[in-house]
Amino acid sequence: MTPLAGYLLVAALVFAIGLAGALTRRNAILVLIGIELMLNAANLNLIAFWRYGAHPEALTGMMFAVFSIAVAAAEAAVGLGLVISIYRHLRTADLDKMNRMKG
Repeated sequence: MTPLAGYLLVAALVFAIGLAGALTRRNAILVLIGIELMLNAANLNLIAFWRYGAHPEALTGMMFAVFSIAVAAAEAAVGLGLVISIYRHLRTADLDKMNRMKG
């Protein structure tokens, strides 16, 4: 197995775990954790392709990964803010009970 294939295999496993967690969980915090795992798997792919690509001296993959981490941090902040606001209003973090969008 080449080193690139090893990184891609780990990234695929992390992505699958994150997808399963995001689709099967009922708690909003655990769904956000699953989404973060999927973003981390994408970052691992970006870094692996950058490192084993044709021009590793160009920092393109690293810059894409840093941008993706910044977007993931903003997504986590907004998502947690929404979950806290909904929890204060409904007193639950269960996604099945958050079925209406009334104020």
